[in-house]
Amino acid sequence: MGSPDFAVPSLERLQVSGHEIVAVVSNVDKRRGRGGDASPTPVKRRALELDLPVIEVENLDDPGFHERLRAKGADLFVVVAFRILPDAVLDIPPKGTVNLHASLLPRYRGAAPIHWAVINGEEETGCTVFFVQSEVDTGQILLQRSTPIGPEEITGDLYARLKGLGADLLAEGLDLIASGDYTLRDQDHGMATAAPKLFPEDARLDFSRPALEVHNRIRGLSPVPGAWAELDDLKFTIYRSRVGPDGTGLAPGRLDERNGSLLTGCGKGGSVELVQVQLAGKKRMAGMDFFRGYHGTGVLHG
Repeated sequence: MGSPDFAVPSLERLQVSGHEIVAVVSNVDKRRGRGGDASPTPVKRRALELDLPVIEVENLDDPGFHERLRAKGADLFVVVAFRILPDAVLDIPPKGTVNLHASLLPRYRGAAPIHWAVINGEEETGCTVFFVQSEVDTGQILLQRSTPIGPEEITGDLYARLKGLGADLLAEGLDLIASGDYTLRDQDHGMATAAPKLFPEDARLDFSRPALEVHNRIRGLSPVPGAWAELDDLKFTIYRSRVGPDGTGLAPGRLDERNGSLLTGCGKGGSVELVQVQLAGKKRMAGMDFFRGYHGTGVLHG
């Protein structure tokens, strides 16, 4: 069960793992733009390429959907980046339901674990395979694997790496479940942190904050939804950055070129180097390439 591209490597890995995939469940086709054709989810598209039967679902509480699942006779349900399953679905497979989550649970429970790990300046994250229960992301852990987060790594970089790491971990977990020789570990709920879904308004930058915090927010929101501010009443999105020098004298949000780099001032006298940017209506480009042709006020408003 899955929909976005994050789940595709897991589907591909399980297809060649020796375990039988009796069906792939994904969201219904989504219309792209006004008057556009309906497009399948990345998981549905790949499942059809692999000649796997697909069950599309809109309402997870539909009894007809439950009957279709029962008819498949699956021993285990496998969930990767899907939706919250009702108890009526969780009760169907005799061996339970496992989920691949892109964090080291109980850290970063929720819809955006990769984003929040980077935003919060974590130096490590990973993937967890766990058995699903009614309360979201709280079930017993089967396997975990960690990976470091680089100081300038963006969410998009980490997302790409975790797709592959998670697929391998999931296949390893299914082998353990099939063997019956595994041990589960309870989560320490007192260590839990939240990773709620992020929206464009959440991505608006505040340059009065310390430089490291601004930098982490930029990279944590890149490429989607994209950290942004207003420049001359236009949306200005920043995709890559570095922590700049202190003592530049730049007011928060003020742009200036220093030693061949485009900087903006931040709180407490710090600065951030803007490495890759995009002004609304323009293409994405290197910060200094943008600034060489810029003739506006030079002040970012968060």
